Amino acid sequence: MHQTNFIVREPLLDPKQRVIGYELSWQHHDGDTPSEAELESLIGFVAEHVNDEDDGWLLRDKVLFLDAVPGMLSTDALHRMPPERTVLTLKASDLADRDTLAAVQGLRAGGVGISLRDGDLLNIGSTIARSASYIEVRFSGADVAAQARTYAALKQASVGMVGRPVTTWADFDACAALGLDAFVGKLHLTPRPGIPVKGMNPAQAIILQLMQMVQNNEDIPKIEGVLKRDPALSYKLLRFINTAGFGAGRDIQSLRQAISMLGYAPLYRWLTLLLATASTSGYSPVLMETAVVRGRLAELLGQKILPRGEGENLFVCGMFSLLDRLLGLPMKEVLDTIQLPDEVVRALLTRGGIYGPYLALAEACELNSNLVSSLASSLNISPEEVNKMHLQALAWAQNVTA
Repeated sequence: MHQTNFIVREPLLDPKQRVIGYELSWQHHDGDTPSEAELESLIGFVAEHVNDEDDGWLLRDKVLFLDAVPGMLSTDALHRMPPERTVLTLKASDLADRDTLAAVQGLRAGGVGISLRDGDLLNIGSTIARSASYIEVRFSGADVAAQARTYAALKQASVGMVGRPVTTWADFDACAALGLDAFVGKLHLTPRPGIPVKGMNPAQAIILQLMQMVQNNEDIPKIEGVLKRDPALSYKLLRFINTAGFGAGRDIQSLRQAISMLGYAPLYRWLTLLLATASTSGYSPVLMETAVVRGRLAELLGQKILPRGEGENLFVCGMFSLLDRLLGLPMKEVLDTIQLPDEVVRALLTRGGIYGPYLALAEACELNSNLVSSLASSLNISPEEVNKMHLQALAWAQNVTA
């Protein structure tokens, strides 16, 4: 089937703000609800790109929640997905049909997860509760805590509860305290109040200095000298080099050798990733994972049109687009601490220039907005290409953040 829809992802967070999985849905090109055939094609497409024949499930420990309708519960594509990593979301009313209920119970017996939405939680029958692994809790109005208390009282050990939309940190805390299992929303992109903003810590300052030195093509002994000031950083570099197999069977123990073997462009990328993970501004792991996916996706999106050497700059654009939140500093201040190419700065501040549209498209894939279609069209990238790159970036990020 020729694709006209775009995959949009939302992270599912546990009460400790860790990403336990993603909800993937179609962004319909004209705002309509996707058809049964389109929903079936989403499962097929996802199965094809994140479940590799040789390497297996590419998303490590992440679970995927996918929209479903009764007619597609027997689709062949479902058999290509690992059951323990797959959750299908149905309307609670779908289970009133005996055949659908039987199909759901068959899938549950095989290990596939089922999440129910739009159900009356106060009157949900025991048969339906036994058939679901998750029940979606929709919050409305102001008193989320009171609603969460009602749901907490109903909670059965065998059924997880997914809250959405959870829009404020106070609501998140109320839901977490009352035992909800997962949360969907854009909360991770907003600062948590009450966490002191300390700006950069010493490790981040050294990483930024090293990035600057690599950009300026400083001599290896000088870079080595700065690395030696931070034993933890030196250890991480040597561990990275040895686990990534650069030494081809022999342990690399000298920093100088490690830098030579890695090369400046990969060293710069490694430092960019490290900068995000060295954050102490109270942000959750989800923000770092979002930055990594965004960086890789922006890079992949640019590969078709931009010259090969531009990939590094696109990766930095994506990673740095969340650096203000990761460091707890205004973007302008972050950019004053490191000299970046003018086009990268322009993309970060205005989403303009050569790189801006690719960064904007990578961001739009995280939001259910009609921007995805128009941005992809302006860059002459087909929906199928965007979707393929999106899943590739998601898989790549799991290996990096692990």
